[in-house]
Amino acid sequence: MTQPVLFRRAFGRRPRLLDACCGAGGAAMGYHRAGFDVTGVDVAPQPNYPFAFVQGDAVAFIREHGHTFDLIHASWPCQHHSALTKGTNRGRTYPDLIPAGRAALLSTGRPFVMENVAGAPIRKDLMLCGEMFSLAVIRHRYFELHGVPAPQPAHRPHRGRVAGMRHGRWFEGPYFAVYGDGGGKGTVAQWQAAMGIDWTGVRREIAEAIPPAYTQHIGRAFLTAAAGTGAVAA
Repeated sequence: MTQPVLFRRAFGRRPRLLDACCGAGGAAMGYHRAGFDVTGVDVAPQPNYPFAFVQGDAVAFIREHGHTFDLIHASWPCQHHSALTKGTNRGRTYPDLIPAGRAALLSTGRPFVMENVAGAPIRKDLMLCGEMFSLAVIRHRYFELHGVPAPQPAHRPHRGRVAGMRHGRWFEGPYFAVYGDGGGKGTVAQWQAAMGIDWTGVRREIAEAIPPAYTQHIGRAFLTAAAGTGAVAA
């Protein structure tokens, strides 16, 4: 069954996806590949975002416009809950937008997905790992799902160590550590290939993204359920 058939059956048009706290568009690209028209919103400018973009407060935008979208994805900033940057880091305090963001999402009455790290106070309805999609990155991420029946893939065993510089020596491995400034963790091209990201070469943007394969999995499951068929969108 082709994607256009799913769209017509479920929506009569291509479904619209709001990508909140969108960054450079890792999540957005996955939903686009699944078949959505995507609009991103972020408080910071995102010159490399590959789809329609609005600069502004994501929580406020959801409250005002969220009800006009078929599905909302929110990747609230993870630094407040990440083991690498939790709470404060070198005098910098990171915001926790999850409580206000969840309330805004619930107020829309629309199905939504919240994504974050293991330490974040979200329901862990789904966990995705790069190994599930044959990527060269591990990058466990957790998803709270509302009205989105995405299946949990099997968590395949990791195949070995993470590549990189340790003790002045480069170690080979099937995965790359895509975080930080990249020093000793691989080239930009290696990061791009590991994550499945090819539209930006900015290390910070790649490091803060999630692999598009994650949201392509979620987006396809949502469209399949909306179409009322057991077939997966191609």
